[in-house]
Amino acid sequence: MYNHIHVKNGHLFIEDCDAAELAHRFKTPLYVLSEASIREKCTRIREGFLDKYDRTYAAYASKALMTTALAKLVHQEGFYMDVVSGGELYTALNADFPSDQIIFHGNNKSPEELEFALKRHVGRIVVDNLDELKLLSQMCNAFNRKAGILFRITPGVNSATHAYISTGKKDSKFGLPLDEDILFPAIQFAIEDPMLDFYGFHFHVGSQLFDNTAHVKAAEVTLELMRVVRERFNYTVPEMNCGGGFGIKYTKDDEPKDVTYFTDAVMAVIEQFCETHQFPRPRIFIEPGRYLIGEAGVTLYTIGSVKEIPNIKTYVAVDGGMSDNIRTALYQAKYEATPIDQPFSETSQEVTLCGKCCETGDILIEHLPLPEVHVGEVIAVFATGAYNYSMASHYNKHRIPAMVLVNGDAAYEIIEREQYSDLTRFDRIPDHLK
Repeated sequence: MYNHIHVKNGHLFIEDCDAAELAHRFKTPLYVLSEASIREKCTRIREGFLDKYDRTYAAYASKALMTTALAKLVHQEGFYMDVVSGGELYTALNADFPSDQIIFHGNNKSPEELEFALKRHVGRIVVDNLDELKLLSQMCNAFNRKAGILFRITPGVNSATHAYISTGKKDSKFGLPLDEDILFPAIQFAIEDPMLDFYGFHFHVGSQLFDNTAHVKAAEVTLELMRVVRERFNYTVPEMNCGGGFGIKYTKDDEPKDVTYFTDAVMAVIEQFCETHQFPRPRIFIEPGRYLIGEAGVTLYTIGSVKEIPNIKTYVAVDGGMSDNIRTALYQAKYEATPIDQPFSETSQEVTLCGKCCETGDILIEHLPLPEVHVGEVIAVFATGAYNYSMASHYNKHRIPAMVLVNGDAAYEIIEREQYSDLTRFDRIPDHLK
């Protein structure tokens, strides 16, 4: 199914680590990441994009998954880092990630976050709205710090994905619309402000995409905008950020494309446009997140009960659920899974894999084909590297699981399992309740 998943002697292995031993050593629920899988994806981007075209860059979209160890790995691979909050920025800096290689996104950055970014010399701030532009200009002057900025624009294209992760539509909450009276005064302001370095434009059209049409259309819109800016302001925009959103394999029905399916199509449009209009080709960024990390992840759960409702359905309940993977409940995400001690065996039933949260919607996988399973068995759910840990919660006061990074036959704990004491660490009791 995935290059880092194997079956040996009837056991599921993640790289060269027996999943049963991982579950025994680190307990469940457990997030497991394959380092080889992550580095393999980085290599594909390097060979298919960075080495193929000059002045191209890739930034890891850390909202998919952010840990200090992962930030170290991404830097080793020569990638930039995309962050969307003060917390993600702090984590990157805590990993000694070079601040000039950090891109700070977000549709509502607080003054505190912008001050943090400016004082740590973050390389690029992607401005989302006019209020942020004015605030950033004021803060640059107050702290005597220049800021390199891009404008996030809404190119007005629809993407073939779930509505909750389609971000390029005109009515998106992200970015500046291509309205004459909104965008062009902002561009002029950025060009003329001595404390702002106007680098260019950023777009992101959606996530988990298998078709490159939206990327190509968004690039065409952005290129035309750059042409108008040169004509109107005598300013050549030096940079375009094309975002990410490249789809991955969650189930056997998914047919993801290689990253070059997206990048080659976009680069062909860009280079043709620049040649036609005698336009210097801008620096081009992409921002893969899920593409790098999603397939690398496996979550291990222990079965706590098997409940058969005759002639209706069978529930297999595990020791995690929506508190460690909200994606199914949030936008009907699909996954595949197998028992680790009888992996990919002939199936004899179709079950509903559910969690232990006090919600009817706490379902991980509907209509999951499984062999006969019993209490105490461990189930592996695949492709859980992206948007699982990063969206985990303490609902029902569940603890956040541990995370291990597998490298060959070695496993390293990169996130400790929370203890019950961690759940009340920030609680405070007013005097009148003591």
